[in-house]
Amino acid sequence: MLWVKSFHIVFVASWFAALFYLPRIFVNLAMVAPGSVAERDRLLLMARKLLRFGTWLAVPALGLGLWLWLGYGIGYGPGNGWMHAKLAVVVLVIGYHALCARLLRQLAASGPPRSHVWFRWFNEFPVLLLVLAVILVVVKPF
Repeated sequence: MLWVKSFHIVFVASWFAALFYLPRIFVNLAMVAPGSVAERDRLLLMARKLLRFGTWLAVPALGLGLWLWLGYGIGYGPGNGWMHAKLAVVVLVIGYHALCARLLRQLAASGPPRSHVWFRWFNEFPVLLLVLAVILVVVKPF
């Protein structure tokens, strides 16, 4: 079980690294000067590659998490409300990832749908999700 847990942590950390950096690319895309086609194309290429890489990291992170939850029974039984809360956080992270994909499509199709300031705030959300998930798993407050 410790091997599964270790690889789960590595893939989750790597997935979050992609989710931390992708919106930073969105900030830069929102700030590209009109007519800077080469810069815009380069940033879009970077964002697409990072999104694809982050998606490939999410798959084993989620799969190993399911293995721990269902295969080893982690989070079952009384006093494991923390697991329900953590699963809700996981759903929010998946939703955030999907929203990043949607925003990237919008950025590629018609330019920035929001301001660079909005993207800066958007970039902070996965940090809160990671902190919440770690607290739920380590502290198990309920």
